[in-house]
Amino acid sequence: MKLTQEWLPGTGVLKIMPVARNRNSSRRPIWIIVLVALVCVALIRAYVYPPQQYSACYFLSSSVCSPFKDWLPPVPVRVYTDDEIAAHVVVREILSMPSVRSKNPKIAFMFLTPGSLPFEKLWEKFFLGHEGRFSIYVHASKEKPVHVSPLFIGKDIRSDKVAWGKISMVDAEKRLLANALQDADNQHFVLLSESCIPLHNFDYVYSYLMETNISFIDCFEDPGPHGTGRYSERMLPEIEKKDWRKGAQWFSIKRQHAVLILADSLYYTKFKLYCKPGMEGRNCYSDEHYLPTLFHMVDPTGIANWSVTHVDWSEGKWHPKSYKARDVTFKLLKNITSIDETVHVTSDAKKVVQKRPCLWNGSKRPCYLFARKFVPETLDNVMNLLSNFTALFE
Repeated sequence: MKLTQEWLPGTGVLKIMPVARNRNSSRRPIWIIVLVALVCVALIRAYVYPPQQYSACYFLSSSVCSPFKDWLPPVPVRVYTDDEIAAHVVVREILSMPSVRSKNPKIAFMFLTPGSLPFEKLWEKFFLGHEGRFSIYVHASKEKPVHVSPLFIGKDIRSDKVAWGKISMVDAEKRLLANALQDADNQHFVLLSESCIPLHNFDYVYSYLMETNISFIDCFEDPGPHGTGRYSERMLPEIEKKDWRKGAQWFSIKRQHAVLILADSLYYTKFKLYCKPGMEGRNCYSDEHYLPTLFHMVDPTGIANWSVTHVDWSEGKWHPKSYKARDVTFKLLKNITSIDETVHVTSDAKKVVQKRPCLWNGSKRPCYLFARKFVPETLDNVMNLLSNFTALFE
């Protein structure tokens, strides 16, 4: 102990007092600081300059870096419900089944209409001479159709009422598919409306659809109010927001996918319950979202992501442009049949234009085989133009 001497004033007494030893409070064990620094340097070096066998390793993000990931708590895995497990098994089995070869493969043309078909004579001209290569099915939701072509007589199926934007539209599509699937020779299934017309001759359409192994289902991601803005969290856990897709209802699908649509009840039920006009302050339309979302989830590489039926949304209204007699010209048909990329525009403020080439078996080709919406008064113009148009270009 260090001592100090001090005279007490006025006493002449020498007082000896201990002195406290001053310690440096900022002093720390140097070895701890050095150790931490070395560990940090080693980790940074391992991340920036990984060993050769870990060249694809990204710190804390790659499965190659399992020693690092082992430090993190495991990510909880969602437990599937019994219905989900059953649905996954059914989908897997359907998609893995080999295609049933038919000696006489046909295309099923399925007409979804309120009543009579104003373009029946045009379709008769399209079909004539190709008997045995097509089937016809008519779902009339409001009144019994009056047929003017013998090809359409006896082709009506049992129908029910259809409300625009409601699940009854999907029900009608499934009803048509169920009837068409009864014929084992039907290998491709085309959904058409009463306002649809063919843009090419039968041979061109048959080749386009039958010589590829994909389905033509319109499907794109729209982050705006008319896309994911229609999603309801009540669809969880089976349908997540990231999987929500949108597209036109007018599909053309292979037999395998037609069977899958009929087999699905899990995802269909979610749309039936939670995708309705005016629900939760939003308008959700099942016919615009059910099939795009379903196939994006279960078989995204099995669809083309566009519809082979052309429709013009350029007017920006709730319904697409209707073509009147004065609109039907040679130039119009040529413009539509020369389109070789699809265009989708998001409904958010950014109005992002999404363009994709129409790839048919890997090659870029015109996108459209059919077109809508043509009003009944255009029948004569369309018939005259198409006769010359298809003769010139096919």
